[in-house]
Amino acid sequence: MSTTLAAILGGAAGAVALVGILIIIIWYCFHHGRTTSRTSETGSSDPSVPVGGTVGIEFSTRDAKRFEMEELSLATGSFSDKSLIGQGKFGEVYKGLLHDGMLVAIKRRPGPPSQEFINEVRYLSSIQHRNLVVLLGYCQENNQQILVYEYIPNGSVSVHLYGAGQVSRGKLEFKHRLAIALGAAKGLAHLHSISPRLIHKDFKTANVLVDENFIAKIADAGLRNFLGRFDYAGSSSEVAADQIFLAPEVREFGRFSDKSDVYSFGVFLLELLSGQEARELLFPDVNQNIVEWVQNLQDSGSISSMIDQRLGNSYTTEGMEEFIQLILHCVNPSSERRPAMSYVETELDRILEKEMSLTTITGEGTPVVTLGSQLFRALK
Repeated sequence: MSTTLAAILGGAAGAVALVGILIIIIWYCFHHGRTTSRTSETGSSDPSVPVGGTVGIEFSTRDAKRFEMEELSLATGSFSDKSLIGQGKFGEVYKGLLHDGMLVAIKRRPGPPSQEFINEVRYLSSIQHRNLVVLLGYCQENNQQILVYEYIPNGSVSVHLYGAGQVSRGKLEFKHRLAIALGAAKGLAHLHSISPRLIHKDFKTANVLVDENFIAKIADAGLRNFLGRFDYAGSSSEVAADQIFLAPEVREFGRFSDKSDVYSFGVFLLELLSGQEARELLFPDVNQNIVEWVQNLQDSGSISSMIDQRLGNSYTTEGMEEFIQLILHCVNPSSERRPAMSYVETELDRILEKEMSLTTITGEGTPVVTLGSQLFRALK
């Protein structure tokens, strides 16, 4: 009996010792792994180098990838001018080909290593939707801050509408423009629906891209979070063009909200309608009330001047009238009177469905129902 008891006690003591050893090993691996990860993520080889006020914060997301500078340099031919495709708020934009054959858009600017930068990238890359350009990852090396996005082959809607400094690639029928607007509305509505909601703060036509199937994808969502209030490295003309998309309360007080995004979306719809830059339509007073401007056109019988003549007769009177009314609703000077993006999405879906059911394209922009020219009498 005593022999059996001694055996039991000896076995129990051995098990406790084994568990203790395992706990020590696990603790060591976990602690060492966190230290190594933190220093590599911030681009510093010295764990003692401070890179921000929130160094201790660790995120566990599977979406954000840390790219090596060597890989991105190879992808862009050492960031050659041949790979340079634009200049945005964040900095230079390059087209790159990764070693796995994936095309990416790479945005680069000077900047020291920062944990806040990493945290923001991880947050934004976790937000994914069919109508949003995906932020794949980042790189922080050699005092450079780099964002890596999926590459969207057909460029921005602005190129297709008015060239944006390039040769326009042809007209878009009204139904095509409605479909692009609906896709963009879905993307923006998704940003506003997440918790906490994400305000785009820089929504404009140039930030609505179209893929090979002409599906709209919103770019640069949340990018202003990396920057100052109006930090921008573009030309004065580009800055002026951007100002038009800002709601009155943003221009005057810097007050961004989901409703300021709705205002910007309304200006985007205006450009879809006109095929022109809003600043050209509103010149010389780019800060004028758009609602009053449209009403003045109606009163003077000049409403046709705001509709892209390339549309021909590819729309119905009712559909165009409802589209214009939605624009006016979005750009209301009072933020409280603007609709939510979810409502805008629903309205665009309804208008598009109606246009699809009432028109049949038998040739180039030839509908079989009500001619759009009747709109000018209907809106007066």
